[in-house]
Amino acid sequence: MNCAPLKQSLRARAYENFRQQILKANVVPGQFVSQRELTQLLDMPLGAVRELIPRLEAEGLLRTVPQRGLQIAHVDLNLIHNAFQLRAMLEREAALHFVKAASDAELQAIEQSHLAIVDAATNGPITDELLTEATSVDWGLHDLMIDTLGNDLISQTYRINSLRVRLIHLERSTLSADILLPAMQEHLNLIAALKARNDTAVAEHLAFHIRSAHQRVLGQDRRVQASTSNQAMGQSIYSQPQTEFT
Repeated sequence: MNCAPLKQSLRARAYENFRQQILKANVVPGQFVSQRELTQLLDMPLGAVRELIPRLEAEGLLRTVPQRGLQIAHVDLNLIHNAFQLRAMLEREAALHFVKAASDAELQAIEQSHLAIVDAATNGPITDELLTEATSVDWGLHDLMIDTLGNDLISQTYRINSLRVRLIHLERSTLSADILLPAMQEHLNLIAALKARNDTAVAEHLAFHIRSAHQRVLGQDRRVQASTSNQAMGQSIYSQPQTEFT
């Protein structure tokens, strides 16, 4: 009996389970876990976890520390710089393809999903459920642009790097109430450029968005600080979406 497909299936499931632990923030950067704890966390047999570890180490998501166990990737300035530089390179290529490939109906639906988030955040409390939905909408656009390229190698590289970016966000920031509206605004500007089929504006707005995300994890986004200050005074600088090119 050929057990190779079963072993491959177990490895794939173990990897997907690990990915979900990052997406759900059930593991944090720098956290130490034993192999046994990892099997419980992933709900997978020890053999599958042991086979998974070299892959996670090769992708920079995990490292083995002698006499300490397994450590989830530690976030430092070098990882932040490298992850965002790679993200910018991959997504620029994807966005310039997406501006030509996406249908008008598709872009309209994407815009409406963002406007719904902005409307809910502007007219009601920003709940954990809304932040979760906003995170899904946010990453959904990036994932879609990458996958529209139809290049499995790029998609795989992007998915691995996006896990690094998620770990960075877990360490440095999340899509909080202060960040939600600025991030959605950046997306709306990008979507407006996509709808206008303006390659130059698409590249500019995407670069600005990724640069802003980079600054946010470094605590250098002054717009977020201004938003926080204004909210403390009962004001909002994002009371309505502005989708013109900036």
